[in-house]
Amino acid sequence: MTDQLRVFVNEVPTMIAVGAAVWHAVCAYDAALAQQLDDGTAYVTDGRGIRLPLDALVADGTILRVVVSARQDARERNAHS
Repeated sequence: MTDQLRVFVNEVPTMIAVGAAVWHAVCAYDAALAQQLDDGTAYVTDGRGIRLPLDALVADGTILRVVVSARQDARERNAHS
């Protein structure tokens, strides 16, 4: 039995620990994208396009897609006004 899982983040095989959540998988793939999740400027969907909570546990072979929003949130728009 192995203590790692292979998941696919934006089509790239990524190894993570058993029991890891969506956020951990994205962080292992790209820390900058994980920061965008934290900032609310990105979110994660499964292979069917259904939005996932960041604390959802992943299984071996899970397909994750990180979607980065092109829209600025209201706080950022107001700061640039």
